[in-house]
Amino acid sequence: MLKLIGMKAELAAESARELIARTREELADANAQRKFIELIETVFVYKFPDLSREEIEAMFGLNELKQTKVYQEAKAEGVEEGRQEGLQEGLQEGRQEGLEEGKLAAVPLLLKAGIKPEDIAQQLGLDLAAVQKIAQQ
Repeated sequence: MLKLIGMKAELAAESARELIARTREELADANAQRKFIELIETVFVYKFPDLSREEIEAMFGLNELKQTKVYQEAKAEGVEEGRQEGLQEGLQEGRQEGLEEGKLAAVPLLLKAGIKPEDIAQQLGLDLAAVQKIAQQ
């Protein structure tokens, strides 16, 4: 794989075809195959900056691989994993925003109780300017 980076373009294309063939033969895991082939594609995206990704895929006959059931299943698994990660990140962001909003909602009550804006900001971990803005309203 590393040799592909330094090879001349004419030699690299043939070596990549051979490497892709070996990948298909030697790696049984479709997900690993997909990742390895994507790595080869990435090398060639940088090696041939004037070619589109589709042209590079056609150069190595990768379009046929993407039509196989194994590839489609591996891709679907990858999409689902990405979706789950995105959901987790979204939930975490939502929790953080909700926590922040809850703290800000408590500020008027704490101000009415006679607590200084500086103390509120420090104890709740809020920006002093935000607390002062609420105090002015």
